[in-house]
Amino acid sequence: MTDVALLRTVLADERELIYFADAGHTLSDPPADTRDLPPRPGSHAGDTESAGSTMRYDPLRGDWVAFAAHRQTRIYLPPTDLCPICPTRPGHATEIPAADYDVAVFENRFPSFGPEPAPVDLSPGLGAVRPAAGRCEVIVFGSNHEASLSDMSIERMRTIVAAWAQRTADLRAMEGVEQVFAFENRGAEIGVTLHHPHGQIYAYPFVTPTTRILLAQAAEHRARTGGNLFADILDCELSSGERILERGEYFTAFVPFSARMPIEVHLYPNRHVGTLDELTATERDELADMYLRLVRGIDALYGDRTPYISAWFQAPSTHPDRAEARLHLQITSPRRAADKLKYLAGSEAAMGAFIGDVIPEETAARLRATTPYVEGARA
Repeated sequence: MTDVALLRTVLADERELIYFADAGHTLSDPPADTRDLPPRPGSHAGDTESAGSTMRYDPLRGDWVAFAAHRQTRIYLPPTDLCPICPTRPGHATEIPAADYDVAVFENRFPSFGPEPAPVDLSPGLGAVRPAAGRCEVIVFGSNHEASLSDMSIERMRTIVAAWAQRTADLRAMEGVEQVFAFENRGAEIGVTLHHPHGQIYAYPFVTPTTRILLAQAAEHRARTGGNLFADILDCELSSGERILERGEYFTAFVPFSARMPIEVHLYPNRHVGTLDELTATERDELADMYLRLVRGIDALYGDRTPYISAWFQAPSTHPDRAEARLHLQITSPRRAADKLKYLAGSEAAMGAFIGDVIPEETAARLRATTPYVEGARA
């Protein structure tokens, strides 16, 4: 996808760095990265697995657990003047050599998967160890360290959406990548290690456990009803109407009927589409508008920045039920009151049996009532 201006370069250790420009902005060749960086971690198994990321098979759950011991040395909550993703300035070279930028995406220096995608033998077995092939990228939403995504202009949000789509297309095309996951963790309560506004993009060598559950549910629903699960969920929410936050021409936002978290918003495209790069330019523009209203609306609930996880669910590449998967966004927050958080205790963490603190209809009503920009945009 090339409908957004971008410029590719490399960092001192050969990791890729891509600059994306807002509409009307131009890109010029950035300064070179002159840092003296150690070699990148590799993907190894066996005796050298501490040198890079590996995966171990969990026979109780039937999935793979990645181990990335090198991530223990990554920077943790540095002071503002030592932020590694602020623009480079005299005396402080960072991951982004440019003196200023709109949006930047680079390969994570401390990846959980990778650094390179490659086909992986996923045959199970007790004691099975495999290379954690794949790729992990960081997407930086702007050069202002003090900002948050909800502070961004609509032009910047459109650049971010375009970058998500472009990176999805590139990563999906890499051999060995089975699923692409774009997400943002915001807030110390969620566990962020850098406060600068940013997200991440993972390219997994397997279909994630959550996605496999969703696809199994969708296949069962298809066999039982003949319909697509995601389309029928959207129709059900529209029929009820009481949890709908906004109905656009191309997207619909709602609080789900069985929301697990105190704040939970889902955003569905109105047509069936599997991944971000399959959206048209017009659809991406509406998505940017609606996304920005949603995160601002969530912040307006308590008048300050609410911690959240924003997660894009995209169709995997080769799963036999791929066609059932519909692209959608889930924004969740553990904030159940102005000064209270929901913690995953025994029932949720061990058994996966969630107990809700807030009725979904109440959350939807509060979002509509306290956020005029969501209310005014709702069809």
